Amino acid sequence: MTETIGTPILAAPPAEGAKDQHMVLNMGPQHPATHGVLRLVLEIDGEIVVHIYPEIGYLHTGIEKTCEAKHYQQVVPLTDRINYLDPMSNNLCYCLAVEKLLGLEIPQKGQWLRVVLAELSRLNSHLIWLGTHAMDIGALTVFLYTFREREEILRIFEGLAGQRMMTSYIRIGGVSMEPPLDFFDRVQAFINLLPEKIDEYSNLLTGNPIFRNRLKGVGYLSRQDAIALGVSGPPMRASGVDFDLRRDIPYSSYEKFSFHVPISTDGDCWARYEVRLVEMRESVKIIQQALDGMPEGAVSAEAPKIVLPDREKMKTQMEALIHHFKIVSEGFTVPAGEVYQGIEAGHGATGYYVVSDGSAKPYRVHMRYPSFATLQALEAMCKGRMLADVVAVVGSIDIVLGEIDR
Repeated sequence: MTETIGTPILAAPPAEGAKDQHMVLNMGPQHPATHGVLRLVLEIDGEIVVHIYPEIGYLHTGIEKTCEAKHYQQVVPLTDRINYLDPMSNNLCYCLAVEKLLGLEIPQKGQWLRVVLAELSRLNSHLIWLGTHAMDIGALTVFLYTFREREEILRIFEGLAGQRMMTSYIRIGGVSMEPPLDFFDRVQAFINLLPEKIDEYSNLLTGNPIFRNRLKGVGYLSRQDAIALGVSGPPMRASGVDFDLRRDIPYSSYEKFSFHVPISTDGDCWARYEVRLVEMRESVKIIQQALDGMPEGAVSAEAPKIVLPDREKMKTQMEALIHHFKIVSEGFTVPAGEVYQGIEAGHGATGYYVVSDGSAKPYRVHMRYPSFATLQALEAMCKGRMLADVVAVVGSIDIVLGEIDR
């Protein structure tokens, strides 16, 4: 993983008048390798990329503006839909920000349960990335294998929240409800199985000369450029930047877990593949630690005017019924102030900046998602490379258009 990568192949500067010979080519917005409605305007000299201009906005939803018209608890389902491949992490980051403003302390069991869900969500995201990235390169079989394991994660989510993808399970103050009785057993069975499946993916791809040659030395991004362009997550760590918010600015009790942050100095597509493969193994270790040491107690804070009461209490206690009605119909007020909360999601550093004016609705919610920042690095990785390498590079940075077109 630390093999030295030589100077990337660069096209010679065009001679006087040669620019007129360049071709402008559209890749997308309907193209399977753009992983969503992304338009890449390519200026090419023969087969060599001279410039690449990402054009975004085809999926613009206005979610940030929509948040201003919703009660705080109503924003949670919106966060699911931004990065629809890592929904639990979205829920977590937003809820942590609002909980900071409220001064809410989440019970230990609730925090550890959130860690389990965040790591399952990371595995979900990485499995989709691995399957689709391999398919972009031409290894179609791996896609079927990774989606086999992803399906089990979605079944676990469905049993937990009643929904496979847009779970909205992590809520302000904790989680929506106690996990079902078989939840921990199902998670244990899944992580018992996953390591040998990761070995299977590695056996199919790591020694495959076609896959290796399509990625090795392609899409080079230096450490300096990764930092300057705001790249985060696996692409940043693959360029030699040793930074992970779970370890360096821990949240939700991550400081109590032992895990390794994989780093590579190669900075190419192959390094990004290797880093994510190791991250999947580390997620399994974190989940195992959480299952082994899961604390007893409540999963949500005791805050009757903020957290929805237990449904059984609503059937027998008038006060609980009134609190439920007030929260659902009117929301709850949040002290005036502003806060920023960052987490390490599957794609990289995710952050929520929330401003409260003291009402039941946020004055401003700004979302910092890694795909938007990482897209800036596309030209640095593709300039001077072959046109066919663009497909490999776009796949290696693992973008989600919902993160980019908010």
